[in-house]
Amino acid sequence: MTDIATIAARLDAAARDARAIPQITGQEGELALSEAYDIQRAVIDHRLARGAALVGVKMGFTSEAKMVQMGLKDQIWGRLTSDMVVAKGGVVDRARFIHPRVEPEVAVRLKAPLSGEITREEAFAAIDALAPALEIIDSRYENFRFALGDVVADNASSSAFVVGDWLPADTDVADVPMVMNVDGAVVETGSSAAILGDPIRSLVAAARLAGAAGLTLQPGWTVMLGGATAAAAIGSARAVSLDAGHLGRVGFTIAGGAA
Repeated sequence: MTDIATIAARLDAAARDARAIPQITGQEGELALSEAYDIQRAVIDHRLARGAALVGVKMGFTSEAKMVQMGLKDQIWGRLTSDMVVAKGGVVDRARFIHPRVEPEVAVRLKAPLSGEITREEAFAAIDALAPALEIIDSRYENFRFALGDVVADNASSSAFVVGDWLPADTDVADVPMVMNVDGAVVETGSSAAILGDPIRSLVAAARLAGAAGLTLQPGWTVMLGGATAAAAIGSARAVSLDAGHLGRVGFTIAGGAA
């Protein structure tokens, strides 16, 4: 039987110490998806016990190509906590991370609760505002290698996020050009259409998946809707920025030596 508490403590320590650990699968055997989400919840419980607050959720595997590559038929999700928030234009300490990468996203802020099976119209009606965003992902596993159960248990690799200026809820996000720069050089280009063909569909999926776990998305929460391009390694970079067309710009700087 999988020892949920022990694995969660191991992952929590890896994140706090910025120290890579071996994959769970292979050591503990294959993880069922339900077990992986139980571990994820237990990892987040450690953070909440230290004083962090739950502030939203993030979506993963929202690219059709990535789902095919991973042999998946559905998205995955993780939880966002207050200690993951980085202010727009803020500074992050590289020492927090093991082998960080960054990806451009669209974020929404909710004004009404969402849970379970909902329509696109219901999802849209619950949006208070939306914004361009960047997510820093940082697998706690050695060499950034993992199976599906591993990454779900590891909070879908989510580590920090930066949200730009909030815009009216009716701002068009269907096909927004995304240009991500690292130290002034373009590293990834794409479109918000890569997020399930329509980012609002990702919010529908977030309500369904979180609801299945007994979690209701709350007013005021941020939902990160998924990467619009492949993630780029931060390496020894000093600055990351995203130009998201009419959604505006968002970025952050990095202090400290290379991870």
